[in-house]
Amino acid sequence: MILERLYCAPVPAAWGFLLAMAEQIDLLIDARWVIPVEPDVVLENHAVVVSNGRVRAILPSIDAHRSFVAKRQVSLRNHMLIPGLVNIHTHAAMTLMRGMADDLPLMRWLSEHIWPAEKLHLGREFVYDGTKLACAEMLKGGTTFFNDMYFFPDAAAQAVLDAGMRAAIGMVVFDSVTPYASDCDDYLNKGLAARDAYGSNPALSFFFAPHAPYTVSDKSFSKILTYAQELDLPIHIHLNETQDEVRSSLEQHHMSPVSRLSRLGLLGPNLIAVHMVHASHEDIGILAREGCHVAHCPTSNLKLASGFAPVSEMMDAGINVGLGTDGAASNNRSDMFAEMRLAALLAKGQTRKAEALPAHRAIEMATLNGARALGMDKDIGSLVPGKFADMVAMEMTGSELSPVYDPLSHLVYCAGREHVSHVWVGGEIRVDEGNFVSLDEAALITKAARWKERIASA
Repeated sequence: MILERLYCAPVPAAWGFLLAMAEQIDLLIDARWVIPVEPDVVLENHAVVVSNGRVRAILPSIDAHRSFVAKRQVSLRNHMLIPGLVNIHTHAAMTLMRGMADDLPLMRWLSEHIWPAEKLHLGREFVYDGTKLACAEMLKGGTTFFNDMYFFPDAAAQAVLDAGMRAAIGMVVFDSVTPYASDCDDYLNKGLAARDAYGSNPALSFFFAPHAPYTVSDKSFSKILTYAQELDLPIHIHLNETQDEVRSSLEQHHMSPVSRLSRLGLLGPNLIAVHMVHASHEDIGILAREGCHVAHCPTSNLKLASGFAPVSEMMDAGINVGLGTDGAASNNRSDMFAEMRLAALLAKGQTRKAEALPAHRAIEMATLNGARALGMDKDIGSLVPGKFADMVAMEMTGSELSPVYDPLSHLVYCAGREHVSHVWVGGEIRVDEGNFVSLDEAALITKAARWKERIASA
């Protein structure tokens, strides 16, 4: 019994009535600090109660032990417990191309290295192995949900399920031929077939993922919009990522990429615009008016020399902004703690205001804002009764973390993925004391090495 373990003594007979009245639950986690994100508070010496994969209650530990009897109990007396991180822009399978073509601008990186490699190696095996490797990296770093844009969505979906996490799977669309599909209709048909096969699984959701305005025609956008409206599915697209993209749109369409999508009717609460590095005041106003969301990928934007997204201006305009890592081929880490810290620091540097993007907003961007962008904030993004018990424990005992004045600030500016000790998805343990419970990390590393040999020798 929990009470026996807690007080290190047999339960007195007089307590029998209290135990009989206590609610039976699956998991009870005591933590030094709980950061639920919503509301914006730090709860000290609290417990998270889990039943049927969802948060049942959050209350002071002493009250939790009086009210609940758990099948499993975890005591984290020197830890911080936070919601699972939500990464709203990835190309997970591209983890197999990590570091393959560094220190290049976006279009050279794509046209001279990434697209040629994909032409030679892209297939279901590549996507499955690369996505599963990415899942391992993300899980170990506290990410429990990611939003993916890549080819062979059926293979990606299976990798996510086998890894034991959650994801939104993009049904990617190009107008060009790839080893995956030949034209817009082929991309859409294959994406929808994957959705039909996997869409009923509660760990997965699907969305349309036209790659970018410069790779998708007006005609194809029209088809995507029709399907998205009929099926009530989100649209996820790279937008205003580089100066060249904006310049080309002005020359070809006589309007910015944002204005073009607005004219086509694609903008709205179901659209996630990725990057938005080169956003004019007019573009920001349009996105805000239409209720669009933005995926901010600060590390990738810097590494590809794309620039600095005006995040503070977008958020001040009322746009919901979440955080993404982009693919590991352009980051080169799927590390949401790094994105939180960098996003906060860049905002301060850009605005020259130390109070810009404070720690609590950075945490929201990495959790609840991402869930909102995906339309999933009723289920994930914060530790609230009724939501999935997707949780991350951070051990806060190291010399590099001492002393702790403000746990919330520490989470953004001091702690990192190396401090993740436990990860739960739906109340099921995935990482325990820093080690995977079911994933074979050695096997994943071996497969990655084999892919590196194949790609490097081509």
